[in-house]
Amino acid sequence: MLKFFLYLIVIPLVIFAVDSVNINGIFKKNKVYQARVFYILIIFSVSYLVCNFLYDFVYVAS
Repeated sequence: MLKFFLYLIVIPLVIFAVDSVNINGIFKKNKVYQARVFYILIIFSVSYLVCNFLYDFVYVAS
């Protein structure tokens, strides 16, 4: 249950952070769909890593 609440907190923060990066600059012209898929994959990947880090940090510290 703790991981669920961590995801609820972390996903908006990761979206806010990734939104500041110009990901479209690294893709070819007219590849908007691929850029959006990559953007979503980055959000899920970073959210997973941050949540697991925080979860492990809480349980190791206690």
